[in-house]
Amino acid sequence: MGGQRQYCSPMLHVNVCLESLGFELPAQVVSSASLFQELKPTLDRLGIPAQGLLTLTGVEERRFWERGTPLHAVAARAARKALDAARIAPERIGCLVSTSVCRDYIEPSVASLVHGELGLGADCLNFDLGNACLAFMNGLSVVAGMIEKGEIEAALVVDAEGSREVTEATVARLLAPETTADQFRAQFASLTLGSGAVAAVLTHASLAQNRHRLVGHVAQAATRYSHLCLGTPTEMTTDHSQLLSAGVSLATQTWRCACSTFGWSADSLDLFVTHQVTATHHRAICSALELDPRRSFVTYPFLGNVGPASVPLTLALAVERGRVKPGDRIALMGIGSGLNCSMMELVW
Repeated sequence: MGGQRQYCSPMLHVNVCLESLGFELPAQVVSSASLFQELKPTLDRLGIPAQGLLTLTGVEERRFWERGTPLHAVAARAARKALDAARIAPERIGCLVSTSVCRDYIEPSVASLVHGELGLGADCLNFDLGNACLAFMNGLSVVAGMIEKGEIEAALVVDAEGSREVTEATVARLLAPETTADQFRAQFASLTLGSGAVAAVLTHASLAQNRHRLVGHVAQAATRYSHLCLGTPTEMTTDHSQLLSAGVSLATQTWRCACSTFGWSADSLDLFVTHQVTATHHRAICSALELDPRRSFVTYPFLGNVGPASVPLTLALAVERGRVKPGDRIALMGIGSGLNCSMMELVW
């Protein structure tokens, strides 16, 4: 911090509950082994062992939607599941936010398409919010603030990501005979991306039946590193080593804010739900923050990095698989290109 005072700017809530989650996963499973087999000519020419790549990332497979699947449609399916689980009438939803990086069109907004699919009311505010892989957590923060202030009584946050386009384009690019080792390293992160859709219903505590309390969030930024990960619909380039180092440093800074704000310690929390990137990233975060990996739930081996859907999808799967029990203190920990980091406490 260079001797400067660190400002945490926390947002705390008294009356906000994460009432339910819903998710959709694509049926098509694509193994890393199959991708590396496609890339064998380049891997052999550059002397890169496929097993080394698998060990480095820990991503054994990811999923693709069927070709032609509209992403807003799967986002709407996840949202319907969340609404059904919350047992809340759609007309009570006062705001819908989409945080998807991937989108079917430049315009209209993904949120407006999902709003139309769900048949939400004309007075339901809807808009897209983008902040790379951190956007879903930002969306939760925005609507939680609206609920706390009494502007709305319930909200939906949705996200749908598809990795087929960027993965296939990256494989084709890396098969070019002129591809260098440096170019391979810069574009390899694209091959760890996955697909999925997820939605969360937040309500005022007076409406909540499940009463999973969203305590609040803290956030920190290190935008001097915004050049370390650059993405388009068909290409993502990263400086992996610098990105990992800067990301861990920012996460450590944000963790200090969270400990100060929420009274956290590594032993006081029951579950850590982190942004799932790779095995290397996960180990580095756990080591830097001195977290017990056994208190985390990992999805990167079978889902890959699902961008902003990663944290809520991992939470939803942890709940489904019995890793969460009433009263648990859960840390939601996200980081996104930019760099930006946020951490939230959720009491189940």
